[in-house]
Order: sequence, then structure tokens, then C-alpha cells
Amino acid sequence: MRLLSTLTAACLTFGVLTPASAQDANYPSRAITTIVPFSAGGTADILGRMVAEHLQKKMGATIVVENVGGAGSIIGVTRVAKAQPDGYTIGVASTSAMSINPTIYGAKLSYNPEKDLVPIAQVSMVPNVLVVNPTKIAARTVPDLIAYLKANPGKVTFGSAGPGTSQHLAGELFQQMTGTKMVHVPYKGSSQMMPDLLSGQIDLSFDNVPLLLPHVTGGKLAMLATATPKRAEFDPNLPAVAEFLPGFEAVAWHGFIAPTGTPTAITDKLSAEIRAFMQQPETKKKISELGAVAMDVDGPTFGKYIASETARWKGVIEKANITMN
Repeated sequence: MRLLSTLTAACLTFGVLTPASAQDANYPSRAITTIVPFSAGGTADILGRMVAEHLQKKMGATIVVENVGGAGSIIGVTRVAKAQPDGYTIGVASTSAMSINPTIYGAKLSYNPEKDLVPIAQVSMVPNVLVVNPTKIAARTVPDLIAYLKANPGKVTFGSAGPGTSQHLAGELFQQMTGTKMVHVPYKGSSQMMPDLLSGQIDLSFDNVPLLLPHVTGGKLAMLATATPKRAEFDPNLPAVAEFLPGFEAVAWHGFIAPTGTPTAITDKLSAEIRAFMQQPETKKKISELGAVAMDVDGPTFGKYIASETARWKGVIEKANITMN
């Protein structure tokens, strides 16, 4: 009887565990959908497609990239959060989606990054840089700009890609750390902001390197500093704002996420493949050409970084009293 009980328990155990284990071992057995919560052509989209192409070659399954833009990435990320947690729907995550939106939208946000999503890997860091329209602002160093802002409170405008974006919060953080006051002018994306910055309708901005560099090279914009913690790889001669304001950091980043409940064996497998791809010299070169830095951070470490970014931006958001109705 004792032997029969033992065998029965073993059968019940294997009856529960074997199908899931077998499913994990055979993963992927069908197409995987990668949700990019932005329109095609941007940095997130390019990264998503690069990784998808690699996974398709290495894992032997079709990887379908689907652009689900709208509402500042909320629609696409919600789609990932509410998908079946079986490894066949993953998504590209960004700073705003994971570390800014939770504070700005609060309970109105249709997903909870901490409860509904699991980090797979961080793949990039995109520097924001401080640029001014040279015909409107004579300052060419951060200290000179701070002095100018203090002498002209409320008279200088800074543009952003929209309320609650990393560009917007970079400007807010700069004001808070310098005790200055500027007027925020939000746009529906950096591409819509750029004509006004170039024409002098707005005075300055923090924005992603890829969009700004051509105009800096052409002399239409003056680049004062990078918002990375240290000097960025794309221009070691360019100082970091943090050299003048210790602790200043306002970067954009991207990574991959899955619905909470996705088997760890699957997320670990995806993470290993993605990280191996990010470590390749050719990958690093391509991402550098985008003005970004390739990262190969595992899921748990990425999760801790998301938590730290959320806490940091929460303080900035609450101090600036930024909310979304």
C-alpha cells in the first residue's frame, strides 16, 4: 500500500508538471509576436526588429513584429500585459512605459509594470543631450546657461516630445537642480518639435542624440552637454551635465518584457539569446550608429534598474506636479 501511494503521488506530480515542462523544453513551437508600442521607424522599432531577426535565426520560429502605437506606448504595453503568459507574446519596453507612466497616470494606467510584466533583458541606453538654438541662446556651456536662466526667469522655453516623456522630465529635473524656471512647450513627438527649435520658436531642448546630431553638425543647433551620468561614447569631448550638477541623469532606455506568469525557463531562454546578440561587435556597431549604447542586462538586474528609475522619476514628477487627466 505504501508503495502504491508513493507511485500514485509520483504520477499525480508528473501529471501536473510534465506538460508544462515539455512545453517549455519545446519552446518555441509556433510564431512569437513582438509588440513594439510605437510607430515604425523609431529607435524602439529598429531595436525590436533587429532582435526579432536574431531570435528567428537562432530559435527557428517565425518572429512577427507588430507596431501597436498610441497613448505614449500605453496601448501596446497593455496588449503585452494582458496577453497569455506562454512566451508567444513579448514586447519592447521604454523608460516612459515602465518608470514614468505609473506615477503620472496612477490608478488610471491600464497596466501595472510591477505586477503585470516581467523584465526579460535591457538592450539599449539612448543618451539625451542638451541643445540650444544658437541664435536665441548665447550660452555654450552649462554654467553659462544656468546663469542666463537665473537672469531671465520664466522667459526661456524648452520643448519636449510630449508631457511625461524623458525629454520633458529632463527639463524639469534641470530646473529643480538649478533653481531656475523655464516654460515647457510639449509637442506630439520630437519630429514635430524640431521645426520650432530650429526656427527659434522655442529656445532649447533635451532630446535623443540621433535626431539632433545632423542639426548640430550643420550649425543650426549648439550641443552643450549630455544627460548621461558620464560622457557619452559618441563624443568623449562633450561634457556631461552631471559634471556641473552631480547626480543629474536623464536617459532613455529600451528592453524586452513579457506578461507576468510566463515560465521562467522561457524568459531565461529569451534573455540568454537576446543578451548574446547584444554582445556581438556588429550589433554594438549598428546600435552605436543609431546614437545609442548596446546593453546586455539580464531580467532581474533590469527589473532592479526599472524600480530605481521609477523611484527617481516619481520624485521629479511629484515635485513638478505633473499629472495626466
